[in-house]
Amino acid sequence: MSERLLLRGGRVVDPSRGVDETLDVLLEGGRVARAAAKLPAKGARVIDAAGLVVAPGFIDLHVHLREPGREDKETIASGTRAAAAGGFTAVCAMPNTSPVNDTAGITRAILEKAAREGSGVRVHPIGAVTKGSRGDELAEYAELQEAGCVAVSDDGRPVASARMMRRALEYARGLGLPVIDHCEDPTLSEKACMNEGPVSTLLGLRGAPGASEAMVVERDVLLAELTGGRVHIAHISTAASLDSIRRGKARGVRVSAEATPHHLLLTDQLVKDSDYDTSTKMNPPLRSEADREALLEGLKDGTLDCIATDHAPHTVDDKRVPYEEAAFGIVGLETAVALALDRLVAPGLIDLARLVALFSTNPARAFGLPGGTLAPGAPADVTLLDLRRRRSVDPERFRSKSRNTPFAGWSLQGWPVQTIVAGRVVFPAE
Repeated sequence: MSERLLLRGGRVVDPSRGVDETLDVLLEGGRVARAAAKLPAKGARVIDAAGLVVAPGFIDLHVHLREPGREDKETIASGTRAAAAGGFTAVCAMPNTSPVNDTAGITRAILEKAAREGSGVRVHPIGAVTKGSRGDELAEYAELQEAGCVAVSDDGRPVASARMMRRALEYARGLGLPVIDHCEDPTLSEKACMNEGPVSTLLGLRGAPGASEAMVVERDVLLAELTGGRVHIAHISTAASLDSIRRGKARGVRVSAEATPHHLLLTDQLVKDSDYDTSTKMNPPLRSEADREALLEGLKDGTLDCIATDHAPHTVDDKRVPYEEAAFGIVGLETAVALALDRLVAPGLIDLARLVALFSTNPARAFGLPGGTLAPGAPADVTLLDLRRRRSVDPERFRSKSRNTPFAGWSLQGWPVQTIVAGRVVFPAE
């Protein structure tokens, strides 16, 4: 049950209302009651937020909880504990479970499990675009939405058929659902395990060209323009993709996009420098320095709407194999915010209000989710940040069941220190 909480004297950063000042925030009945200076504490438990940043709860639009079907990698319980520790009050769960989340029954089962065993972090299921994510028949979006899905995606499987993508956008448009696409041309990226370029040539590894992604991004932007549907581009990694999105937005196309911390901070050179560490293997792959710099520019100019983790937990056996055979993906829930604070905000690449928008206000807006604001009446979902706290990334301390990260040992300053959902403190666990 939620309680009456008073967050005393924190730096409230709320881009939804243009607020950045020292205030008290009162949470009552699972909602934000007031935000003002020197509120009375009568009847409330006081949390001293002096020296901390108080932000609307962070939302991760791209998370793999693996349940049902791959509980050896992650469970709803472990994944939401990781989310809470990482400062996230809500996560959107991708449908590449086993079975695929393509029916209302699976959606309801995920939500029931989250309510019963989760950490208290909100779980928003994402349904499949096509049945079984096989690409040949649309799933029943209306039933998925009624059961609780907030978007549709075939996730790691791109919607290869332009005709199918058009039909998906048209169907989803009538329901107000965004269609999320993993943009990749399978005929160009087949059997690739890293970015195509000088590094892949030097290492003798098959690479996926940036054009594999950019071609499909351009197609999706054009189809969203044709249909009036809402398309969300997952984990973009190339300058050309960013350019397509920027031009689409200028024309009024309903397109949004996310980037991950690893694509913003790392390049394909790390595959060589790490001596084929499989924690550097993800899809889309780490790209060139020119692509990385373009993504950073997209953060600054507003082309990129959100930072999402693409949290992809794997077992040790999935990764402790030759590079070509290793599973794609890394975990990110427990490191994303600290990485952004230390490597994006601290050097002045973006300011703190922009970071909060990328993690909170914009994700809520992109998928029509509750939260993203500390306005009175909003859900009492709050993330507290300590910009002075410094510690190193230690995978052995992760709440996630998996440890696959390229950021082990990185010393970072600025960490989430408290996560509140519906007025209840879910991290640290009480």
